This record gives sequence, C-alpha cells and structure tokens, in this order.
Amino acid sequence: MKKIVMFAAALVAAATVFAGGAKDAGAKKVEILIGYENNPGEPIDLACQKWKELVEKNSNGTMKVTLYPSSQLGSKDNIIDQAVNGDAVITLANGAFFQDRGVKDFGVVFAPYLFQKWEDFDKLLASDWWKQKSKELETQCNLKILTAWHYGARHTITKTPVSHPADLKGKKIRVPNNVMQVKGTSAIGATPTPMALGEVYTALQQGVIDGLENPLPVILNGAFQEVAKYLILDGHILDETCWVMGTKFFNTLSPEQQKILIDAGNEAGAFNNQILERTTTEALEALKKAGVIVTEIDKAEFEKASESFYNDPEIKKMWSPDLLETMHKIVK
Repeated sequence: MKKIVMFAAALVAAATVFAGGAKDAGAKKVEILIGYENNPGEPIDLACQKWKELVEKNSNGTMKVTLYPSSQLGSKDNIIDQAVNGDAVITLANGAFFQDRGVKDFGVVFAPYLFQKWEDFDKLLASDWWKQKSKELETQCNLKILTAWHYGARHTITKTPVSHPADLKGKKIRVPNNVMQVKGTSAIGATPTPMALGEVYTALQQGVIDGLENPLPVILNGAFQEVAKYLILDGHILDETCWVMGTKFFNTLSPEQQKILIDAGNEAGAFNNQILERTTTEALEALKKAGVIVTEIDKAEFEKASESFYNDPEIKKMWSPDLLETMHKIVK
C-alpha cells in the first residue's frame, strides 16, 4: 500500500510539473520518473544518477528526472504497464519481457549460454535485426527503447551447496516473471519461482525459495548473502538490459528533449559498462568476506543441461524458424 501511495503521489507531481510547463513561453517542462529494482550503490543506480545529472544539465531546466530505486515504484511489470498507459515513467526491461509483451523473437537474447561475451551484444545492437525488433516493440507494444546497458552476467546463489545441475533438481529458484527465464531455469532441473526482486530476501528467510540468480553486485546490494551462502559462477546469461518509456509520453516530448534523453542515456550507459567489471570483482570479494562459499563447477556441464531449452516445443513455436541461425550470423 505504501508503494502505491508513493507512486500515485509521484505521478501527481510529474503531471503538475508537466501542466505548469505548458504555460511557459519557452519549452515545456517535464518531470520523468525512473524506477528500478536495484538498490542504491549498484552500478545501475550510479549510472542512473549520471543519467539524471546529464538530462537536467543539458535540458537547461526543462527536464527534471526523479529516481526511484529499490522497487519504490512497484514491480517491473507494473511500471511497464504505467509506461504503456502514457505515464512519464522509465524502467529497465529486456528481451525476455519484450517477448512476453508480444515481440516473440526478442526473447532470444535471454537464451542460456547463447551469448558468450559483451562484444556479441555490441554487434547485435548495431544490427538491422535489432532496429527492426525495436520498431516492432514501438508499434505493437507502445514501448520505446531509449538506450541499452550491460546489466551483468547472471549467477546463482543458494541456501545449500550446488556443484552439478542435478543438485538443483527440485530447488525453488527465484526468477523474474518472464517465460524465458522460467524455461531456462527449468531446463537445468530447478523449479523456477517468479517473484519481484523486492520480495526475495524475505522469501529466502522464510524458506519460500531456495535461491536466486542475478549479477553479483545485485546479489551483494540486496544482502542476499545474509540468507544464502552458496554461490556458483554459472554465468548462464549475459544480461543486456534496456531502458524503456511508453511511446505515448515519449511522443509528447519535443525532438530536442527526446534527443537529450536518449543521448544522456547512452552516455550514462557507457559509464555503467565501464564500472560494471570493477564492481563485479569487488562484489565477489565482498561476498566471500561475508562467508559465501564459491563452488567451482564444470560450466560445460551446465551448458549441456541447458540444451533441452532449445528443444522445448513452446520455445520453438514462439520463435521464427531461422532465429538462432540469424543470431549466429550477427555475432560471428
């Protein structure tokens, strides 16, 4: 209830600024809310602070950005719904969520172990395929991709030791609420449990779930190491996340404001990508100091276990027949 009240108040504030600006002789003034699940101090949060700073500076006061970390605006799905409805909100999402929203082929970016290095995503983002799918997202789902940032390699932390895929059998692993991660987690034998990130700590405490997967800085800043002590560096997904805004609101911005928002997002994204490797290394050391046991695994064994994902009839039905071949051509 508290989150809903805060969200409603924030939207009223944004609308007030927007309405007041309409009376100005100069450019209209807008307030944009950026909501995300990450906690203060994580790379994503630090980069969002940079984004806010750049937008407000470069817009000469016509654009105000307010940040809402730690799920203060609610779940990712809720914020996306608000964006689609025309509210002045931005949140981070990825191909797995875009698939569930209707652009099916976008889900391939979350296929386990398909992308091996960040350079693969650099090629993908520059491809005609990415431009086409982004346009489909706008026309079919009313979502505008503003910028794309590295989110991190996703690893798995659990309450009991894991060395092999068989050790995950029956374990309830929290995943974001999308088909791709549900299917990917099922492929290695675990029991996927969709849940908002803000609910995970308590769920671990109460035994509702047995673990979660996420980049190491997210695990550390969520303090999940306090209630789960066993980490495997399985790196099952390299997560390239996107920041999205509803097309309805985006189209109300002047061309100059649109450019400022996107250019600043790209600059902040470059900053995020630069600090990600360092903060990931620091997070791993901090987790070890907190008593987390890092278990060496045979990554090839996990890749092998994930092959069943690609033979899943539901996944095959969703995607274009030549989708994987297209991906291999782009990143070769």
